[in-house]
Amino acid sequence: MKTINVVELFAGVGGFRLGLEGNSKFKVIWSNQWEPGTKVQHASEIYEKRFGPKGHSNINIEDVPTTDIPNHSLLCGGFPCQDYSVASTLKNSKGLIGKKGVLWWSIHRILEEKSKKPELLLLENVDRLLGSPASQRGRDFAIMLKSLDDLGYAVEWRVINAGDYGFPQRRKRVFFIGYLKQSKIYKNLTKETSKDWILKTGVFAKSFKVNTVEEENEFSLSEDLISLSRDFNKNSKKSPFLNSGLMINGSVKTIKVKSKFSGKKTVLRDVLEKGKINEEFYIKSEDLPRWKYLKGAKKEERTSQSGFKYNYAEGAMVFPDNLNDASRTIITSEGGASPSRFRHVIKTKEGLRRLTPIELERLNMFPDGFTEFEGVSSSRRGFLMGNALVVGVVKKIGNELAKRL
Repeated sequence: MKTINVVELFAGVGGFRLGLEGNSKFKVIWSNQWEPGTKVQHASEIYEKRFGPKGHSNINIEDVPTTDIPNHSLLCGGFPCQDYSVASTLKNSKGLIGKKGVLWWSIHRILEEKSKKPELLLLENVDRLLGSPASQRGRDFAIMLKSLDDLGYAVEWRVINAGDYGFPQRRKRVFFIGYLKQSKIYKNLTKETSKDWILKTGVFAKSFKVNTVEEENEFSLSEDLISLSRDFNKNSKKSPFLNSGLMINGSVKTIKVKSKFSGKKTVLRDVLEKGKINEEFYIKSEDLPRWKYLKGAKKEERTSQSGFKYNYAEGAMVFPDNLNDASRTIITSEGGASPSRFRHVIKTKEGLRRLTPIELERLNMFPDGFTEFEGVSSSRRGFLMGNALVVGVVKKIGNELAKRL
């Protein structure tokens, strides 16, 4: 059986690796994790503890020479969501000058400089990528698709809400797969209509079934990257990119779909620890009014730092959280004891409490205690899970890809 060698960028604590290596065909041979602005690289340290130091890099990916990255068949990673606009081209340069610090251009640089490009890309981001920035809805994603087209890839994407498919967390993310034009999957892809691939026969269609077509759109990304950056979808309030789609040779077919799932669902109640829970996770009675205020509906006048008065309104959140449904999305501020609108609070026989680090790991389908490490607080463990992904989603995509290689 041929091994599919994988490079994992922006690795965090290793969610992509856990998902892919659940299938014996995949083997991560090189990884990179760097958290800017922090003295202690907790995510990288945990990654090394769990997977070993061999082939792991803890250097800013912008500073890693492409020659240091071994040849591989699959490049994966959940890269930071940033402004992807192209700043300029230089007469004497060989390529594009993206905005400094924008890590998409590190992916682009690796793919551009590799003489043997990976056959597959598997990337993940927040779903608002399809509509950003507000001034040119969808421009950032258009730049990414066009740049991958220029590098020789077809791309399919799908916004997947893990909770819609039986997983324990309602975490909505856009996943996209790039297929190198010399690859076997690309050749199979070109034998299908784009619509059939998106709805019936593609990797996402087989991994995460859909049933309803609510809207369709077709257009071409024929401009160069500089023109796209400057002009794409100007003066429009709506992105042309819907929640699934396929781009081949600059031609885009995009369809708004709804999930189809009838299997067993895991809910928040299912991930709760049994036995005694540390007292630090329980809500103190004196803090309860503040929790209720932050979780509740508001319509009040506020004053900005400059003295400007404005009306502020927000709706109520479920409090405590519903144990009989998949949980809300974990965010990076999940850890910590202070009252918060976004931290989970559950009701138990012993009283109201926050979720433990193990419960947060279970919501992302990590092994119990995966982020436990010397010097890593429960608050930091919450942050690390807020930055992670639902491992089961990657596993399903990986299994489908493996069948086709």
